[in-house]
Amino acid sequence: MSHLQHLRTLTRYKTWADRLFFQSLAALPEAVLNEHQPIVFGSMLRTLNHVYCMDQVWKAHLEGVPHGFKSRNPEDCPAFETLRAAQENIDDWYVQYAQSLDEASLSETVHFTFIGGGEGAMSRGDILMHVVNHTTYHRGHVATMMYNISAYPPTTDLPVFLREAAG
Repeated sequence: MSHLQHLRTLTRYKTWADRLFFQSLAALPEAVLNEHQPIVFGSMLRTLNHVYCMDQVWKAHLEGVPHGFKSRNPEDCPAFETLRAAQENIDDWYVQYAQSLDEASLSETVHFTFIGGGEGAMSRGDILMHVVNHTTYHRGHVATMMYNISAYPPTTDLPVFLREAAG
């Protein structure tokens, strides 16, 4: 399987896992999602908002347009259902974006400025890999918070996705 095929699979995996995760979280009261947690983003919902906002930042970098973010943890945080719909839309964008690329474009370098300052440069393929990994990392944070309140996150492992996608 080519690098491009792997990235296309991983963007579909991210979409699948995010939707399962949001579906699981929808069973919790919004107050629980907003409850203060000892984590840098402060709550489950704000952690999910961070993921969404950073997905927007990387999308802007890939498109070569400004993103407008001044913080990785913006003050404004939408309600759960608004965030859920927004995450679905941007996940769909990443799947379509990966589908639009060819092998040569994966290695194209994208130059950008980090939110905290400093210049960066990554290939389009590395940015897509980062977006998938970043989301997985923070789903793990939210899963831990769910376990702490005796709620159980869905199984979002890649092999489960691959099995379901094959069936």
